[in-house]
Amino acid sequence: MAVEVANESEIAVDETSLTGICRFVLGQMGVSPLAELSVLCVDVDYMASLHERWMGEKGPTDVLAFPMDELDTKRPDDPDPGPELLGDVVLCPAVAIRQARAAGHTMDDELLLLATHGVLHLLGYDHMEPDEEKEMFGLQSELLATFAAAPRDQVTGEETAPR
Repeated sequence: MAVEVANESEIAVDETSLTGICRFVLGQMGVSPLAELSVLCVDVDYMASLHERWMGEKGPTDVLAFPMDELDTKRPDDPDPGPELLGDVVLCPAVAIRQARAAGHTMDDELLLLATHGVLHLLGYDHMEPDEEKEMFGLQSELLATFAAAPRDQVTGEETAPR
């Protein structure tokens, strides 16, 4: 699965882990190996502008997901599936730092949670209703726990190394 991570914030992030969690979640959710996903880390001002423009809410948020309208790019007469352009997940490391402190874990752990959350939104999950919230957050927790327990080479394609 093609996952591109770009960090345009001034805060260093573990791009390898972000790529790994996104690939892991997509794999666990049965998404085509031809899927393409973009993850963008931005500063507070840019996230605030996106949040206001697309959600109508002032101030920065932690994660936004922008699904692509066209998921199937193959021709009707092509027997092989084309790449699936899932969309973009936008993260704000500065907001993640504040949330991580409040939750008692690291910024990297918070970014993994937020990336998972964003990917699930791209796949159609939501948390507007209580039953939807229970399903999405339960799945999110399960995916993060499974990712944490998996050997590193299974989630990143790299050689196994202690975490």
